[in-house]
Amino acid sequence: MKRFLPLLTVLLCVAGAAGTLWFLWSKSRGRPVPARVEGLELKDIVKKTVATGAIVPREEVEIKPRVSGVLEELFVAAGAPIKSGDKIARIRIVPDAASLQRAESSVQAARIANENARRELERAKGLFAQGVIAEAEVARYKTDLALRQQELASAGEGLQIVKEGQGRNGSKASNVVVTSTVDGMVIDVPVKVGFSVIESNNFNPGTTVAVVADMGDMIFQGQVDESEVGKIKVGMPLDIKIGALEKETFEGKLEHIAPKGKEIDGAIQFEIKAAVTPKPGVFVRAGYSANADVVLDKRIKVLALREALLQFDNGKPFVEVEVEAGRYARKDVKLGLSDGIFVEILDGLTAASKVKQPANAGPPSMGGERQRQGPPRGGR
Repeated sequence: MKRFLPLLTVLLCVAGAAGTLWFLWSKSRGRPVPARVEGLELKDIVKKTVATGAIVPREEVEIKPRVSGVLEELFVAAGAPIKSGDKIARIRIVPDAASLQRAESSVQAARIANENARRELERAKGLFAQGVIAEAEVARYKTDLALRQQELASAGEGLQIVKEGQGRNGSKASNVVVTSTVDGMVIDVPVKVGFSVIESNNFNPGTTVAVVADMGDMIFQGQVDESEVGKIKVGMPLDIKIGALEKETFEGKLEHIAPKGKEIDGAIQFEIKAAVTPKPGVFVRAGYSANADVVLDKRIKVLALREALLQFDNGKPFVEVEVEAGRYARKDVKLGLSDGIFVEILDGLTAASKVKQPANAGPPSMGGERQRQGPPRGGR
């Protein structure tokens, strides 16, 4: 009896320790996570591509001076409405030394010739009075004097133009006053009073004094990746979202797709242009950054399932459908259009089907799909 008492004590201690460990292990396991199921929905599925770009006026006109000089006065500021013929700036002529010297020399030469012709005419009149020459000879000297007077007036006009940019007998439209050539709005004035400006000619584009555009006719100008450009066509509708106007979405219509791509940041991009439909009371400024959603395909009110619920076996899609509480069966499905989040179900499921969430499906998006908790796992 004394021999078995220590052995019994050891067995009881071991049994107690084992019971304690089992109790702690069972408490740490927690309850099994229940499976979740989601239903199908009737949704509009839209497949689209996104083009990034900006809102710009359809036509921008750069106003340039017709003479070179120093900008003396500005009559407009950016944002001001303007009509064709309205004054934009006045230029003070700074004559070129060589041109000024040539013009003054021409005036001096014309003045000398004019004085000589006058003396010749006076001499001819005296000879005619004495009966030495005929009247026709006097008429020839009168004509010569008239020509020399015309040359003097022309040389003086040329000197005036070199000095001031406009002759004394010029029209009301002065070259020193820069005027708008179109109606619209002044969207940029890149010069300031005191700037030197260069006239527009065959060898120089000239200095831009102002940029005028019609802000009522705006377009979206953006870029589309080469992988998407083959899917779009002229005439497709666009939904245009402007970063600065978060609450507004503008309608657009694709008008142009560039026939040649350009390499931008290592990728080939094609330029697109789309007309933007204006909204009353919403002023769109030139240069706003924007994104345009080009609708490639659309399905209206079709049976749709969250794409994350799909599983694949050798490339064939299937889902696990609840057949009764806690039991699920495999169902092969036929898919249609996908927008990357939801996919159209063509065959294999009904509106009443409940699809089990795979472990890697993740939670549904907010605003979510119909879902509920199923019974604890392990009942399958």
